[in-house]
Amino acid sequence: MNDHDFFLARSRGLRRDQTPAELILWGRLRNRRLDGIKFRRQHVIGRFIVDFYAPEYDLVIELDGVTHVGKREEDRIRDDDIAALGMSVIRVWNTAIYEDLECVLEGIWRRCYEIRKRRAEGGK
Repeated sequence: MNDHDFFLARSRGLRRDQTPAELILWGRLRNRRLDGIKFRRQHVIGRFIVDFYAPEYDLVIELDGVTHVGKREEDRIRDDDIAALGMSVIRVWNTAIYEDLECVLEGIWRRCYEIRKRRAEGGK
């Protein structure tokens, strides 16, 4: 099995076994429910599988739970690697999904709006 096949199989497994926070957020992002923005879940980007991805905006959304405690440097390196591919990353703690989902959704929408505005003005 080559790397690409491995990552595809792994992403399918992750879609089947979503965390509770991923299920909640996906319920609000799927089928273009957030302002018509298309999102993919457990999407393969290079050597990474990202939680959510908005291809039109090159925006990655990563949900962080207890497995990320103490891994700030690893997450920063991963975010930098993704940014080097021309994408931006939003990191959201699972607790924010449980405690203030509307605020999280507004933050995602605002980032998409900022990207759209910057592109309309001729920026990347």
